[in-house]
Amino acid sequence: MSEIQINAEDPGSAKIVYILYLTSVVFGITSIIGLIMAYINKSDAPEWLQSHYQFQIRTFWIGLLYATIGAILMLVLIGWAILLFTLVWLIVRSIKGLQALDRKEAHPNPTGWMF
Repeated sequence: MSEIQINAEDPGSAKIVYILYLTSVVFGITSIIGLIMAYINKSDAPEWLQSHYQFQIRTFWIGLLYATIGAILMLVLIGWAILLFTLVWLIVRSIKGLQALDRKEAHPNPTGWMF
């Protein structure tokens, strides 16, 4: 039997998390799976990948905050605009993260709130 070897330098898990976040636009639950994966992989990853995991974790929690505010404010109609913004925000953050990951670069601003 052969063993599966995990390479800490391999950005595959981080890429999967970004893809799970993108698919959460259709299937909301996949973002929770991505969050769990980011928490699990963050400590063992090299520094440049840790920046992506930190970015992904913050993307989940900030997105949840934005979505909660949008859902509450739906009663006064501005919530729809906030939810639309949150959707676009999530897509842009995930794509920009994937681009940096493909270049094997650390995320330039893992603690930022916007893009």
